[in-house]
Amino acid sequence: MPGHPMSRITIPSWAWEREHTAEFLRRRDVQALFRFGRQYGGASQMAISAATGLSQGRVSEVLNGRKTVTAFEVYERIADGFGMPDRARMLFGLAPKNPGTFTGSDSAESSAPPRRPAPRSPGPGEDEKVRRRAFVGLAGTALFQATTGSVLDMDEIAAALTRYAGGRRSAVRAATSLGELAKRTHAAKAGYQACHYTAVAKRLPELLRGLDDAMSGVEDDDLSRVHALRAEAYHVAASLLLKCEERGLSYLAADRSMRAAEASESPAVVGASARAFTRALMRERHYRAATELATSTAERVDSATDEATPESLSVYGSLLLSGAVSAAKRENRGQALSLLDEASDAGERLGGDFNYQWTAFGPTNVLLHRVSAAVELGDAGSAIDYARQVRLDNIDVMERRVTLFIDAARAYQQWGKTEHAYHALRNAEEMASEELTARPVVHQLINDIRTRASGHLYDNVSELAERVGA
Repeated sequence: MPGHPMSRITIPSWAWEREHTAEFLRRRDVQALFRFGRQYGGASQMAISAATGLSQGRVSEVLNGRKTVTAFEVYERIADGFGMPDRARMLFGLAPKNPGTFTGSDSAESSAPPRRPAPRSPGPGEDEKVRRRAFVGLAGTALFQATTGSVLDMDEIAAALTRYAGGRRSAVRAATSLGELAKRTHAAKAGYQACHYTAVAKRLPELLRGLDDAMSGVEDDDLSRVHALRAEAYHVAASLLLKCEERGLSYLAADRSMRAAEASESPAVVGASARAFTRALMRERHYRAATELATSTAERVDSATDEATPESLSVYGSLLLSGAVSAAKRENRGQALSLLDEASDAGERLGGDFNYQWTAFGPTNVLLHRVSAAVELGDAGSAIDYARQVRLDNIDVMERRVTLFIDAARAYQQWGKTEHAYHALRNAEEMASEELTARPVVHQLINDIRTRASGHLYDNVSELAERVGA
């Protein structure tokens, strides 16, 4: 029955590993694939038809070069009918059947982290066996939508940040209005973590103006709440501006976030805002100041409570991770590794991966920062070794997941493994294309990869560059 393969073609596993096989899979040469099935699987035209759901006449036309295959759904059926292993599927531009092919986990089932932490105790203690497999392409669907436009328009955000005087201010009069501002701030944070940068950039200016105006209409506890919301909203603005290399504006937004956090008198809010300021300092290459800010604020958060809470542990650990990366950027290997180890201890005490105070902190995030720090220290092999240990299903925040692939691409580029670097970026594009379109630093990475590429790889990287506006 067309579209429903009745049987699979059996091909020896070693045949899929041949370099010639990899070449025609990368080209999506279905004619060569059918011939491959006949040679190594003994498959007749009728058998190929039964396995793929294509008519026997269509199979014959493909084998004779009179017809080609272009439909994504047909590629999927062919891959299934040929029993294509995940490594071959990824070369063919398809997602693997088992996500563990990427991370080294056997199970395709999602292993959700516990929803309630166990303070001051390690996680459940499960001993996951991690297999080492090639850290290359995950899901490479060919159906990318072409990206038009350039880096996000920051003019409206700039206007909101420089709104010092003048302009009519409408005071917030009711608790419901504060509740609405809180909902919009939450949506902005969530949108940023989901890599929906265009939507966040459009909504931020009005949110920032609304929160600034709200200060004149509230007092006491409500005023502290507004300051905390302003700290979060300006944190989002700083993070978005940093991705777009808007250095001056990002520094201004980070400063606004810190000032609002201090006014909120909440150590956790102060610590969260300090993360944004740390990144702004790093972007200006003030690595020593960034490390000192991160570590001193972490100590402040840690000493502010008699007993650590999930929120304080998350902020404390995240600050240590920021300090570790800034230490790695100034090539202080000892301090970077020490801070990573301290953060690891905090992650164990937290007991799982969570998103308290929007930190996405936990043992997995520590591992992600080990990847980042290793890249900054020039340890490409170590970076990939750490990356292979990451379980993707433990990363709920898309921005963190995509950053892993970008760091992997940087590591592979350092290592001279250009094609692997390209596949890592393809994965990032598959997950969140805006992470590539919005970031000039990623554009530079793509162009660096292109200078080393040749042949079909050069063409593929050039197409990627065109899609993301590099």
